[in-house]
Amino acid sequence: MNAAAKQRHFDLKSFLANNGALVGLVVLCIALWIATPHFLTGPNLMNIGIQVSTIAVMAFGLTFVIVAAGIDLSVGSVAALSAMVSAYWTTTAGLPDGVSILVGLAVGAVSGLVTGMMSAYGKLPTFIASLAMLTIVRGLTLVVSDGRPISTSESVSFLGSNLGPVPMPIIVMVVTGLIAAFVLNRTIIGKNAFAVGGNTEAARLSGIPVKRVLVTVFAISGLFAGLAGMLLAGRLDSAQPTLATGYELDAIAAVVIGGASLAGGVGRISGTLVGALVLAVIRNGLNLLSVSSFWQQVVIGVVIALAVGFDVIRRKNVRH
Repeated sequence: MNAAAKQRHFDLKSFLANNGALVGLVVLCIALWIATPHFLTGPNLMNIGIQVSTIAVMAFGLTFVIVAAGIDLSVGSVAALSAMVSAYWTTTAGLPDGVSILVGLAVGAVSGLVTGMMSAYGKLPTFIASLAMLTIVRGLTLVVSDGRPISTSESVSFLGSNLGPVPMPIIVMVVTGLIAAFVLNRTIIGKNAFAVGGNTEAARLSGIPVKRVLVTVFAISGLFAGLAGMLLAGRLDSAQPTLATGYELDAIAAVVIGGASLAGGVGRISGTLVGALVLAVIRNGLNLLSVSSFWQQVVIGVVIALAVGFDVIRRKNVRH
C-alpha cells in the first residue's frame, strides 16, 4: 500500500471514529425510507424534530458534565421541578406571567448547583450526588403540586406552540445548541471542563479550580434541564408531577451515542444532537413499522450498549 493509499485509509478510519453516529444516522434514515414511505414526509420529519427537542436540550447541558468526567442522573427530575415551580408561581401564586420562564431556569440552575456542591465540596461521587438529587427534586415536585397537574403560564405554553410554520421547540433546540457549542468550544468554561475530564490531577496542578468547574458544569446541566422541562410542559399545556420521568437515561444515551466518553475529556454538542436524533429516529421508525414498544426498549438498549462498547474500544486504541 503506497503512502497516498495509507493516508486515505487513515482518513477514512479517523472520520468513522469521529463521526460514527452521523454515519449511523444516515444509514438508519435510508433504511427507514426504504422500509416505509411515510418516514421521509414533511409532517413526520417535523414530528421527529419536536420529539427530539426536549431530550436534545437536556442532553446539551449534560454534555458539559460528562466532558468533565461526571454524570448527572437528576436532569429528568430537575426538568419536572422547574416546570412545576414555574407553573405554580404564575398560575397559583400570581407571579407575573413573563417571569415564569426565568423562574423555571433559576430552579434548574440552583438544583444543578446544589448537586455540584455535594460532589465538589461534599466529596460525593457524582453518581451518588445526582442520584440523591433525583429523589429529592422529584419529591419536591410532588410537594409543590400536591400530586396534581398545574396549568402552565402563557409564556411557557408559547414554548410548545409554533412560530409561523416552525414549532418553537425546534427553534429553541437549535438556538440552545449553538449557544452550548460556543460555550463548550470557545470559552474558558468549556476548556476547563475538558481539562478536568481529561486529567483531573493535571488540571489541579496547572491551577484550574477543579471544584468550581464541577459546580459550574452541574449548574449548566440544571439550567438546560429546566428549559427542557418547560419545553415539555409547554407542549402538554400543563406541568405534571411525573413529567420527564426516565428522560435522564435518554439524555445520557444521546451524549454517549454522540461520541462523548464516560471517562471524560471527549464530547461535542453536534455529536450530542446526532445522538438524540438517532434515538428519536429509531423510535419513530419502529412506531411506523408497528413494532411493539416492548421491543423498542430492547433495540434502544442494544444501541446504547454498542455505543459504550465503541467508546471503550476507541479509548483502548488511543492508549496504545
